[in-house]
Amino acid sequence: MNLINSYKTWLKYRETKNELSRLTQRELADLGINRADINQVARKAVAGY
Repeated sequence: MNLINSYKTWLKYRETKNELSRLTQRELADLGINRADINQVARKAVAGY
């Protein structure tokens, strides 16, 4: 069961990271996110998942 949960978490991380990566620099700035911080933001987003 732990393997399944880990996989689901990884999928959510990847989806979040990809969605943030598709945003323009201006859209990221509106959210208060720097492009260099996308990985960290995605990790935090799925931490409670």
